[in-house]
Amino acid sequence: MGRPIKKSKMAGTASGVAGNIAVTAYRASGGSKVDSTTAYVVAQRGSRLFKISLEDSTTGVYCLKAVAPGSLSATPPNGSDGEFCVQVILDDSTVAYVEKFYNNTVHCVEADGTTHTVKYSLGVEGTDESGGDGAGAKDDKNTGSIDVITNQ
Repeated sequence: MGRPIKKSKMAGTASGVAGNIAVTAYRASGGSKVDSTTAYVVAQRGSRLFKISLEDSTTGVYCLKAVAPGSLSATPPNGSDGEFCVQVILDDSTVAYVEKFYNNTVHCVEADGTTHTVKYSLGVEGTDESGGDGAGAKDDKNTGSIDVITNQ
């Protein structure tokens, strides 16, 4: 798996689940896609495997996929209960999906297949449109913002 992600990079400083990385959508094995407002990442289990808390407060080990929610597969890879995606808003307001988390950056893919490695910050919906807090021209795509859970 390599180095695991620091727990401080997976969640904010608020109490409870507030501040945890929000799951954009998930799809359980053989199930239908769920566009989520309350699912979040709990812990890392592998380079692309994460324990996530689902809408119904259960947890499962899901595989991170860099695809739009409608493209999540009903047949996940072995070792996972399903697939999920995490949306990142780049600094030029482009929507991309996280392919892999690192401690300071994420590797992400836009809908057209363009890939980027960008520094990320954790933000809330509505404040993420600027795509993070990095310096540089807005077309550089050098930073991104990932939504977090605000309250539950």
